[in-house]
This record gives sequence, structure tokens and C-alpha cells, in this order.
Amino acid sequence: MLWRVRTTLPDRPGALAALAASCGDAGVNILGLQIFPGVESVTDELVLRTPEGWGEPEIAELLERSGGHSVSAAPCTEAALTDQPTRYVQAARSILARPSSFPEVVARLFDAEAGSTPDLDVMDLLVGDVQVQVSRTAPFTATEHARGAAMADLVSDVLARDHATAPASGRRVGGGATPEYAAADDSVTATVDGVSVGLAVVGPDGEVTLRVDPGWQRRGIGTRLLVDAARLAAGLGVEEIVLTTRSDNQAVLPMVMAAGLRGRIRMAGDRLTVRIGVRDLKPLLA
Repeated sequence: MLWRVRTTLPDRPGALAALAASCGDAGVNILGLQIFPGVESVTDELVLRTPEGWGEPEIAELLERSGGHSVSAAPCTEAALTDQPTRYVQAARSILARPSSFPEVVARLFDAEAGSTPDLDVMDLLVGDVQVQVSRTAPFTATEHARGAAMADLVSDVLARDHATAPASGRRVGGGATPEYAAADDSVTATVDGVSVGLAVVGPDGEVTLRVDPGWQRRGIGTRLLVDAARLAAGLGVEEIVLTTRSDNQAVLPMVMAAGLRGRIRMAGDRLTVRIGVRDLKPLLA
């Protein structure tokens, strides 16, 4: 049975040796070790092979008897033995190929789940002005917070680069046409030569339905519609708008970041939810 285990040890010479000796005496094999230094203590992550019939209580008792505390353990597979630098390089490559996958990739990287969950430790990561959260039972170390921030900076740089090379929504697109935007009581429409190519509708509860015709996507129209919908919602007295879409929708994170709006992204199963505060925005309609 393989287990991924975390424990905190006092930062003094011989502490890790005592833990290794106790594991050896109990017939527990240490297959992997990752160390996260602290000021007065050290967090160690171990991959252990335990005797048959062992569970979390036996592991916790062994480590606590060896001087460890704050023990957490979960079953794992041999994938946990992958070299850590290799995991980070693979994660970076995945994010570079598809920046919108950042929430799920970073959650997997830290053996966490995307979003915040009550009673779990939460790591907040900022991609531009968009907040991404991942959570898990074991507390995140200072080293992991620094690594997560570096990954978020990578996504910010990639999306900012892509946004700089994309046409602005007010420029001529397609066959030389310039999109026009018209706001009604609860909706904003984008038209080209009198034909609707995009629509954003604000529901009474702040739920925003946004669509852009496939042939007109990646031209800044969705970003402009999102900004106008947010301002329209502010005028309706809504404090935040909510967008819900598939978790594999690659357009959402770049769109929210390009809009310059402060949002919070949460992934649950196959759904991705973005919440954006609009209370301080200037209303679209007087």
C-alpha cells in the first residue's frame, strides 16, 4: 500500500534520521521525500509503502511517536514518485499550451481540488485581476505558495501577450466591418452590418448569459460584451455577476483577464463559475 504523508518535524539535527529509523523498525519503506523548510519547523512530504492492513491511524501513530505532528495521509499510486521538477515542467507546458486549464492543472500539481471548500486550507492565486483558488486538507507551505504564485505569473504573462496581439473590439474586424454595441434594459447586443454577432443578457440574480457567434470569436467582442454587461448590472443594482460554463471552455479566463475585471473562478466537476463584483463600476445606462 502506498501513502502520501505530510508531517511537521522540529528543525533540529537528527529529526529526520529518527523518523527514518522508526519507519525502518516498523517495516515501512520511504520511497520518496520532499522537504519544505520553515523558520522553526520543517514540513516533510513522504511517499511510504506500508505493511498490509495499515491505515491512517497506524501511520499517524508512527510519525507522532517519531516526533512529527500535524500528520495527514492519503492513499496514492506510483505516480506520486514522479520527480518534482519534472511535474512542474509538465504543468508549465500544459498551461502554456492552454492557459485556461490553469485552475485544474495547478490543483492537480498540488494534490488539491479547484475552488475553496469549507474546513480545507485554501491557496489564493491571482492571474491578472482574476482570483483562482485551490484547496486541500494538508496546509500549503510557504514554498508551495511561492511556487503557485510563480505559475500564476506565468499564466498572466501568456494571456497578456496573447491579448496584446489580439484585435481590440473597437477596431475593424472580418471584412473591414466595425462592431456596434447597443444596450437595452438588461442586455447588450453586438452587431456587424446590422447582423447580430454577439449578445449578453443580465438576469435578475446577476446571472449573465453571453454568446458570440463562432465566426466572430477571438476578436475582442466577448470581452466588450462582458464589460458592458457588468456595467449594465451595476446600474440595475446588482452587486456581482455570475457566469457559468463548461470547465473546458478555453475562452473564459482570457476574456475576464482582458476585461480588467476582478473575478473569482471556481471549478466543480465539469462546471466553471466566475463571479465578478460590479458594485463600483460606472453604470452603462444613465
